[in-house]
Amino acid sequence: MLNLILFGPPGSGKGTQSEKLIAKYGLKHLSTGDILRSEIAQKTPLGLEAKNIMDKGQLVPDEVVIGMISCALETNPGAKGFLFDGFPRTSAQAEALDKLLELKGVSINRMLAMEVSEEELVNRLLKRGETSGRPDDNNEGVIRARIAEYHNKTAAVAEYYQKFDKVVRVKGEGGVDEIFQSLCNEIDAVMQV
Repeated sequence: MLNLILFGPPGSGKGTQSEKLIAKYGLKHLSTGDILRSEIAQKTPLGLEAKNIMDKGQLVPDEVVIGMISCALETNPGAKGFLFDGFPRTSAQAEALDKLLELKGVSINRMLAMEVSEEELVNRLLKRGETSGRPDDNNEGVIRARIAEYHNKTAAVAEYYQKFDKVVRVKGEGGVDEIFQSLCNEIDAVMQV
């Protein structure tokens, strides 16, 4: 089973690249952002709570996200592997994910960390906000808060997986196909081991 984490700040291109990687490798996409947005669109209690937190540029609590991931793993027992997008976001989530996967006899094979400059991220998100209808992409202050939150909390996840030599840094600027090929090269190398 191939389990990958596609990692990077908001606007780094994780969603775009995830779609391409899933199509090529047949992985099950686990995007906590998509799961949360679905809950928000359905106006579930979880969705309303998450929207309030996300509108402030903050992260949804670990126990909520871990529960969603556990459920997704259990409902896809025949998957070739999983592409985690937007999760884990904290070291505690990374440890919880590793424990959850260990119970299933598998582990994370590689974290692909996409690196993009802050100004490029802000520009991408503001542009996306013009068409996506996502309120968190329309306000530069909220965008910068999300990026700061990523650097303050989420970047520690890369440090966590670095201890296990599972992190590969990939340049997230340039053409979509060029970035995709760089990601595929790294995945192919993992699959040959």
